[in-house]
Amino acid sequence: MSFPRSLRARLLLAFLVVIGATLGTVAVAALLVGPGYFAEAMGHLPGDPMGDAMDAATRAAFNEAMQRALVAATVIAIVSATVVSLAVAARIAAPIAALAAATRRIAGGHYAERVPISEPDEFGELATSFNEMASSLEATERRRLQLVGDVAHELRTPLTTLDGYLEGLEDGVIAPSDETWRLLRAETARLTRMVNDLSELWRAEARQLPLHIETVDIAAIARDVGDRFVPQAQRRAVKLELPDLSTLAVADRDRVAQIVSNYLSNALRHAPDGSRISVTTTNTEGVATLSVCDEGPGLASDQFEAVFERFYRVDAARSRAGGGSGIGLAIVRALAEAMGGRAWAESAGPGKGATFHLALPAE
Repeated sequence: MSFPRSLRARLLLAFLVVIGATLGTVAVAALLVGPGYFAEAMGHLPGDPMGDAMDAATRAAFNEAMQRALVAATVIAIVSATVVSLAVAARIAAPIAALAAATRRIAGGHYAERVPISEPDEFGELATSFNEMASSLEATERRRLQLVGDVAHELRTPLTTLDGYLEGLEDGVIAPSDETWRLLRAETARLTRMVNDLSELWRAEARQLPLHIETVDIAAIARDVGDRFVPQAQRRAVKLELPDLSTLAVADRDRVAQIVSNYLSNALRHAPDGSRISVTTTNTEGVATLSVCDEGPGLASDQFEAVFERFYRVDAARSRAGGGSGIGLAIVRALAEAMGGRAWAESAGPGKGATFHLALPAE
């Protein structure tokens, strides 16, 4: 025996089974118990010949009437219950059918699909969860398309430069001098750096980077990394202040060093000559925080999150060749989240400097 596949048919069948069981129980109770109560109500006493004769006749009439009444009641109950069951089954199955149809459309690539939320019940919670999932998928797809466009745009410039110089070398228009080779090597190095950063960003966001989590002193890591930037800072008379006190956190030493290096690199790139860059660490309520503060151009409030997006530039006029790959802060945020922490930026406003934070679980 094959059961119906649709939810409405299954609900209707379940309702009919319950109705049949209920009617059967009522019929058995009425036919077995009813005559006894009827005889008692009629006042027929055992041993009375006249009462026994009347009892037999009335019992037969009662049973016949009861059977007819049960048949009529059964037909009426089945008809009315079927109508009610169809209405209830349709009300229950309709939201699920709409959800299934929306799921098929999302599977087909229509990520803007949403389902209406009718009532704050279980179906409402399911619809809410579905809409949240759809919103997340839509945002992911939008970021994917944007990433493809950004990567294509960022790769076009160095590839165009390489192609132009190679064509000039081939046609003899450009002489193969040392300066030409240095320029070509610089463009290929730029492409290599961008591809490596994209690969690391993808692995970090996919949580596929190998991490060696241990207790580390983020202040000591900041000092080690900061020492490598001292010569660069001194050439521009930038005062680089590094933390002294020990601050313990549970993290990957190399990834923390990578984040600090990125923060300091950005700070030096934007800090004016003769300014100050300070690196501080704190440990408050089980959270170890490292902060890099500069006196650069600062950030507007709508840039606090945007700076951590791929290929975002605070200064749109700044050449990518003179800066980083444009995804360093995106890697920072992905690494911080992979280690159970977070990264964010703060600023008092344009022209007032910016502070970049890294929060990690304390020891």
